[in-house]
Amino acid sequence: MADLDRILRFAVGENASDIHLKVDSSPMLRRYGTLAVEPSLPVLRAEDLHSIVAQMADPPQMERLERQRQLDLGYGTADLGRFRVNVYHQRGELRIAFRWIPTKIRSLSELGMPDSVAQIATGSRGLILVTGTTGSGKSTTLAAMIDLLNKTEADHIITIEDPIEYVHVDQKSMVSQREVGVDVASFADGLRGALRQDPGTILIGEMRDLETIEAAILSAETGHLVMSTLHTLDAPETVTRIIQAFPDHQRDQIRVVLSSVLKGIVSQRLVPKADGKGMVPAVEVLVSTALVRSIIKDPKRSPSELTDALAKGHVTYGTQTFDQSLMHLLKTELITYDEAMRQATNPDDFALMVRGISSTSDARWNEFDRAQTGEAAAEGSGGDDAPAAPPAGLRPPAPSAPRVPPAPPGNVRRF
Repeated sequence: MADLDRILRFAVGENASDIHLKVDSSPMLRRYGTLAVEPSLPVLRAEDLHSIVAQMADPPQMERLERQRQLDLGYGTADLGRFRVNVYHQRGELRIAFRWIPTKIRSLSELGMPDSVAQIATGSRGLILVTGTTGSGKSTTLAAMIDLLNKTEADHIITIEDPIEYVHVDQKSMVSQREVGVDVASFADGLRGALRQDPGTILIGEMRDLETIEAAILSAETGHLVMSTLHTLDAPETVTRIIQAFPDHQRDQIRVVLSSVLKGIVSQRLVPKADGKGMVPAVEVLVSTALVRSIIKDPKRSPSELTDALAKGHVTYGTQTFDQSLMHLLKTELITYDEAMRQATNPDDFALMVRGISSTSDARWNEFDRAQTGEAAAEGSGGDDAPAAPPAGLRPPAPSAPRVPPAPPGNVRRF
C-alpha cells in the first residue's frame, strides 16, 4: 500500500506546490512552475490510488465521487499543513491532484503585495475580488487579507470554501469557516445563511455561477465586506465577466450596482524569479475611484479605459497595471527581461519603455516611474528627447521590435 504521508512529506521538503498521482507512474511534482516525474518515489498502481482516496474521503464523499466522477476535498496533517485535493477519472482510471496549503499564513507584505492591497482589505464594506489563473496564489492572498482583519478588527468573519484551505484561529475576530458539501450545500446557500449570522466580513471561495455572483453583490450592497475570487486575467476582464454573466436586460442595472459596491480588484500572476529559486507575484490593482465607477457604469466605454485609469492612478490611489508591476520587478532584478516580456500585457510598449524610447502611452508610465524612483522633477523637464539607459543588468530588446497598430474603432471590445 502506498504511503501517502511519505509522498506528501517528500514533496513539501522539495518545495513542490502541487503533487499529481496517476497509475503506472511515480508521483509528479510541480516546483517553481515546472512539472516533472520524481523517480525517487515508487511507481503507483491502481490499487494504490484507491487506497489513498479511502484514506482521505469519508463514505458520503466516496459516494459523491462515484456519482459525479470527481471530488474536491481537504486533507491535512499536523506537521505538513493542509492540502487541497481533487480526485478525478481519466479514461476510467483514478488520478489525484494535491495543492499544498502551508500552515503559516504569510502577511501581504511577505507575499510582495503593494501597500494598496492592505488598504483595500481593511475597508468596512464593499466587494473585493482577487483574480488570476489556477495556481496564481489567489487563495494565499485572500488568506493574508482575512488574517489581517482577524488581527486588527473585532468582528465576525465567515468563510465559505470548497474545500477549506487555510485554517484561521480566532484572534481579535471570531472566524467561522464553512465547507461546501460538509457544512453547507452550496456557495449561494452559504451566502444566504451568512446574512443571518451577524457577519462583518464574508469570504466566498469562488464565484462560480450567476447565483453566487448575485448573492455576493447583494451581500456587499447590504453593507458587508465581501471577498471572493474569479478565474480572470486582469481587472478589465473581471468587470466584463461579471456584467456578461447577467442576462442582457439586467446589464444596465448591474453596471450601476457593481460600480457602487466594487471596492477593489487584485489580479495576480506568479512569475519565476531570476535566480530560479521561487516565484514572485506580478500584481494589477484596481481601486474604486470616481473615474473607475464612471467607466463601469457607461456601456459605451471600452474596458481598455480601465487599464489607462489604473496606469495613471498609481501615485494618487495606489493602482497599477500588470506591465507597471513587471517593470518594477525587472528594475529590482527579481525577474529576467525575457520573463517580463513573456508576461507583459503589451510586450511592444513594454520593450520600448525598457529602452527608454518615448511612445504614445508614456502618460501611463511617467507617474509610476517617479513613484518607484523617488523623482520629484516636473513632467517634461530634463531632456525628454534623449532615451534613458536601461537599468543595470537588463538585456535590451531587439531594436526592430514592431509596434502593434491599434484596432479600428469598429472593433473596440465593449463591456
